[in-house]
Amino acid sequence: MGVAAREVAEVFVNARRSGRALDAYPGGTAPASLEEAYAVQDAALSLWDRPVGGWKVGKINPPDDGVLGANRLAGPILADTIVEGGDAPAAMPVFAGGFAAAEAEFMLRLAPPAPDAPPPQTNEEAMAWIDEVRIGMEIASSPYPAINSDGPCVTVSDHGNNAGLVLGAPVAREAWEDLASIEVALDVNGETVGRATTATMLDGPFGAARFLLANLARRSIAPQAGWWISSGAVTGVHEVAPGDRVTARFAGLGELDARIVAGQ
Repeated sequence: MGVAAREVAEVFVNARRSGRALDAYPGGTAPASLEEAYAVQDAALSLWDRPVGGWKVGKINPPDDGVLGANRLAGPILADTIVEGGDAPAAMPVFAGGFAAAEAEFMLRLAPPAPDAPPPQTNEEAMAWIDEVRIGMEIASSPYPAINSDGPCVTVSDHGNNAGLVLGAPVAREAWEDLASIEVALDVNGETVGRATTATMLDGPFGAARFLLANLARRSIAPQAGWWISSGAVTGVHEVAPGDRVTARFAGLGELDARIVAGQ
């Protein structure tokens, strides 16, 4: 990168604090590797005075996965952007003039089995790190409008393109091993824009948890009990704008609503 990671992080953090959009990538040169991208993300975390409440996991599509040596990415979720869904649609702010999208996802709550437990090596081991699964929705948003089109390294460098989570109903423990059979749909303004199951998501939500725990270990970030893992978009990434109404529907488990608003 032509500009130090901390300088890039300062621009992103200041833009997120003020709610203003960016018309170009900070410094003009985007990170060329995941190592550079996570260095920016880590620098941003050191600048915030707001606690982390979880982590989002997203997919890296071909051919980028082969070039970068990873098929998933991670980004922090600030604790005060995680909300409980209710009878009324949750008001979820996005960056006006930036990028915004909604994603139906399963949310997994971390419960490390021991302070010094090594990262799980299998999805079955990863399941032992989770004490609750919920239906939910990730709101992806960034002050940089091209974050999604400019590739995974850019996405990682700005908080993984996360702006918040909506938590829905819990999933019974006996259903955890059958998540891949549950049909998920996302509606925007009453129109279904995506429908799928987690069978299309690499190795599923617990594979996302396994990836995240290995990622955090490499970065010397200790996993905390109570952190939420937004495990990946089931039906895809669907762009939204202020004023949109979004509904995520999980067959047999329930649904939740969000109202997209312009951030202050």
